[in-house]
Amino acid sequence: MLVSVSCPQESSPSAAHRPLELVAREWEQPGDVAQALLAFRDRPGLVALDSAGGRPADFSWVAWDPKVRAEGLTSLDELEAWMQVRARTAGRTPIPGPFQGGFLGALSYDLGCAEENLDLPAEPWGWPKILGGWYTDFLVFDHGAGRAWVVTERSDGWEARLEAALARLQRNATPRPFGVGALQRHTPPEEHQRRIEVAREEIAAGDYYQVNLAHRFTAPMQGDPLDLYLRLRRSNAAPYAGYLRFPGGACLSSSPELLLDWNGQEAHTRPIKGTVARHADPEKDRAAQAQLLASEKDRAELAMIVDLERNDLGKIAVPGSVQVPAFPELETYTRVHHLVATVRAKPRPGTTGLDLLRALFPGGSITGAPKLASMEAIARLEGEGRGLFTGALGFLDVRGHLRFNILIRTVLWRPEGATTDERGWGAGLGRGELSFRVGGGITYASQAAAEDQETLHKARGMTDAWGAETSP
Repeated sequence: MLVSVSCPQESSPSAAHRPLELVAREWEQPGDVAQALLAFRDRPGLVALDSAGGRPADFSWVAWDPKVRAEGLTSLDELEAWMQVRARTAGRTPIPGPFQGGFLGALSYDLGCAEENLDLPAEPWGWPKILGGWYTDFLVFDHGAGRAWVVTERSDGWEARLEAALARLQRNATPRPFGVGALQRHTPPEEHQRRIEVAREEIAAGDYYQVNLAHRFTAPMQGDPLDLYLRLRRSNAAPYAGYLRFPGGACLSSSPELLLDWNGQEAHTRPIKGTVARHADPEKDRAAQAQLLASEKDRAELAMIVDLERNDLGKIAVPGSVQVPAFPELETYTRVHHLVATVRAKPRPGTTGLDLLRALFPGGSITGAPKLASMEAIARLEGEGRGLFTGALGFLDVRGHLRFNILIRTVLWRPEGATTDERGWGAGLGRGELSFRVGGGITYASQAAAEDQETLHKARGMTDAWGAETSP
């Protein structure tokens, strides 16, 4: 089956509009996202937005060979200008799924809040603040229908590109072995607990109501980060998982949290606050769910973040359109139960997807409230930039529609002696280093030792996926 979409594209701001037409051919008897990632492991700029499990598992994408890399962009305004030279209006006939070609990539937490001059510290690895590129070659999976399509641009050689992609998918590609060494915790337990006590004192003084504090682990790794991601997505299946390979590194996420979904009509976000471990025994697992639902602390944290998100969306929404259909909602994942809430809004006419992203970014659930005060506290207490951690991974398509997660449960990888040149595009088979952060929301009711233990539980949820030599 072939379908197409036409959207104007130009190579420079002054270039004449010309159509960008995409074509899709159905993958008969489709495999899964893991098979697709293995088939395209050696392609430049491999990226996946992966509904690996949980709710909603609707669409996934695997893309490769970006036409243009989003290099040197340092703000959402610059990303908007970068998009505008490539796509101005919507297409006529849609490709299956909500992504119609465009930007796929990741946004660093250190972009900060739009129009706010926050003095955020440098991120230790020195990665760019915006990563990704402009994609017109990709696979789209409709999980509800159990169907998949290969998509490419209708330009010279398009039929050959579709056939080559389908031929790749028939190969018997298998995961490769990898190894992860001993973990190093960069903030000792006593220091993290001291920071929590400082935050409690500042909350008592009225500086802010809640703050999310995190700390970092690193470990050596041998092998390709894609194989680590395949293990992670299976062990911690999540609806907003994803993988991004770029010059100099990779981002591997098993995030359950949605920052923003905008379909051109309605926007929604789904903040998470409140976590409890699952149990193999059904009776104990039901008791854990009941305990979480009854937790005054967790419900209060979620209520504060819902109020923050309502306020953020309310700035650009039609009056009276911001709604919270249910509070709280209980979501169950592979290893944990979460309290979540959905905040919906109908933006005012003329509002763009990037307007919405500027209003919400970074997500309130991973900053605290009020947002600016909590971000200033995070910068001061953590003492280093977060980079992609608690940033966002997702798409911004040619119509301005978008979907971004929040990058929690996320591992970052770089090759040994990493640079930002072309060596990072292909499969990384040598030595490298991985890094991840874990944290939690702090209120005045928080107990420092218990909060520190909760971060270790979250860390084990990831390290169990690859069997690190030293568990936190």
